[in-house]
Amino acid sequence: MIVKLSLSLLLATALVGPATAQSPGGNRGDDTLVEMSQAFRAGDKRRLTQLLPLARGHTLEPWAAYWELKARLDEALPQEVQSFLTRYAGTYQEDRLRNDWLLLLGQRRDWDGFLTELARFRMNDDREVRCYQIGIDQIRGTPLPQATVDELRRNWFAARDGDDGCTLTAARLYDAKRLTATDVWKKARLAMELGRTRSARAAVEIVAPEASTQFAAMANNVAKFLVGSAPGSGTVRRELITLALVRMANNDPDMAASLLEGRWSGQLNAEERNWVWGVAGKQAALKLSSSALDYYAKVTRDADLTDEMLAWKARAALRAGSQPQWRTVLATINEMDADTRRDSTWVYWKARALLATAPPRAAEGRGDPPAPAVSGADTGASDAAPTPAPEAPRIHPQRAEGLLLLDSIASPRGFYEQLALEETGRKIVLPAKPPAPTAEEKALVRGIPGIQRALYAIAIGLRSEGVREWNYQTNLVSPSGKPGPMNERELLAAAQLACERQVWDRCINTSERTKNEFDVDQRFPMPYRDAVVKRSREIGLDPAYVYGLIRQESRFVMDARSGVGASGLMQVMPATARWTAKKIGMTGFTADQITDRDTNIAIGTGYLKLVLDDFGGSMPLAAAAYNAGPGRPRVWRGQPGAPVLDGAVWAENVPFGETRDYVKKVLSNTNFYATILSGQPQSLRARLGMVGPRGANDPEPNTSLP
Repeated sequence: MIVKLSLSLLLATALVGPATAQSPGGNRGDDTLVEMSQAFRAGDKRRLTQLLPLARGHTLEPWAAYWELKARLDEALPQEVQSFLTRYAGTYQEDRLRNDWLLLLGQRRDWDGFLTELARFRMNDDREVRCYQIGIDQIRGTPLPQATVDELRRNWFAARDGDDGCTLTAARLYDAKRLTATDVWKKARLAMELGRTRSARAAVEIVAPEASTQFAAMANNVAKFLVGSAPGSGTVRRELITLALVRMANNDPDMAASLLEGRWSGQLNAEERNWVWGVAGKQAALKLSSSALDYYAKVTRDADLTDEMLAWKARAALRAGSQPQWRTVLATINEMDADTRRDSTWVYWKARALLATAPPRAAEGRGDPPAPAVSGADTGASDAAPTPAPEAPRIHPQRAEGLLLLDSIASPRGFYEQLALEETGRKIVLPAKPPAPTAEEKALVRGIPGIQRALYAIAIGLRSEGVREWNYQTNLVSPSGKPGPMNERELLAAAQLACERQVWDRCINTSERTKNEFDVDQRFPMPYRDAVVKRSREIGLDPAYVYGLIRQESRFVMDARSGVGASGLMQVMPATARWTAKKIGMTGFTADQITDRDTNIAIGTGYLKLVLDDFGGSMPLAAAAYNAGPGRPRVWRGQPGAPVLDGAVWAENVPFGETRDYVKKVLSNTNFYATILSGQPQSLRARLGMVGPRGANDPEPNTSLP
């Protein structure tokens, strides 16, 4: 609460001028804005209209006006929309409403109005808006380059839910023979794999509208469809069977594999079988089943698989026994799209695979041996040529490529970047700090109205709105007012402003966007240092581990609250907080104390210590347990007899994407904070250790841990 009050006080004195004046009502104006945000979330159009006059003149008036108009946009007159866009020209809210209006114009098929407004759209980052734009070009006969068709295909495939713009344009491009039937069926498969039946059906209706009823019957009861005699004939029948097997493989890969090997194998072509085997392999890999690679082995052409299927094939090969199947890892990564291969995850594992499968160093050989030196003893010569130095050993091209890949990502910036440093014989050290932002640079950023509004919104509890406006200003509008992101000096100045206001998440995230400059204090701040370090050391926790976890959990936001109800710096769930409070002897704990700084730190570190002890001191296992609950990593570590894995291999195979990302970020954060706290180079590999089943002599798991 102290942080919030100090922010309000600072902003109230900093935001001046007619365009950003504090409302005459002071806190009453803030209360009006908070109430309007609540009414907007509740869809209460009547209350928004009632409150809007009270928000006039407030610093956050653009937000109030946006909420009120957005809530009734489908019934608003075009003149009202234009009036809003004119009144709030240049703001985030103007462009946000324009985005909403463009989508509505697209749904109404008002192509002239759409194109007029599109020319003024600054964010220009909405996939569906772009699909509408391509569709208008197609309707009006504008020649579409193949690159534009490819862009539409990517956008359509990437949409998790069916949207009007991309589906409409895909249908038109299919009719124009710019998209193929294979493209459309692939979209249906991707949607079915994600469980998006409506989106899959929309694709089927493009390519085979006559099969709509059959699709509905299949989607309603997949088992009945597959056990019975699937109706139809030719390509449509095969594709419906493929969709049904994909749906089944998502839930029961073993049953889908059995049906594919039996009844349906001869009725699908090789590409269709490969896709189903890829889904079965992926789902088995997600279950950490040993059958995953067996299913992948039935794929006759890896090029038929998606990058997501290939990623899980590579992961399954990494965890296949005590030693990864490096040749499978290498071949699988090589089949991925170029963009996927450039991700540091696959750069690192490809490099490891290249090094692991390269000829032993002894087989690399040396250059031709030097000619024997001529001795001067027999001739009396005193000026004989010196013996040439032996040539350096030749490095096998495969090893050279692996080392080059590692060097291309090696840095302190992330998980695989830090591991690449160690693979090349280095450890993480603190980068040199760039020159601090000057007073002029900070003043330039501080004077941006959107930055002021963002900080004000965060200060009064409208964090989501403040974050969105901050991101817009730093990504799309430089301090000069010109379109485009801030340069690195401006980003550092903006990050420093956020740090000074203790808006730690914007401080970190903004500073992380600099590619050449690396400000350690901004990226890895250590607020509440005395409290965190003291408490951690009292209970035998590494303070760097605690800081690494807090940075990932809440970005040091005191009143952070997750969608599932976790609260405070260490994002503790209410039930977990009550259980932990009893375990650590905290008397009189009540739920409203969960966001108190010291209480949250005490409970969060107490729970982390209990989890770490339960997992034998394994940092990756404890981090996974903190994020996903202790029951899941107990399964993920494997049953007795399962192999003991390199910690990085284990982390990459965590089945939940959120937890996989969490573990890697917490551990790389920890390594960096340890460097700061110790002043010594650190090893991420040492912190990852090895991960395997609980040992026979280890204590029984603490099953009471929530």
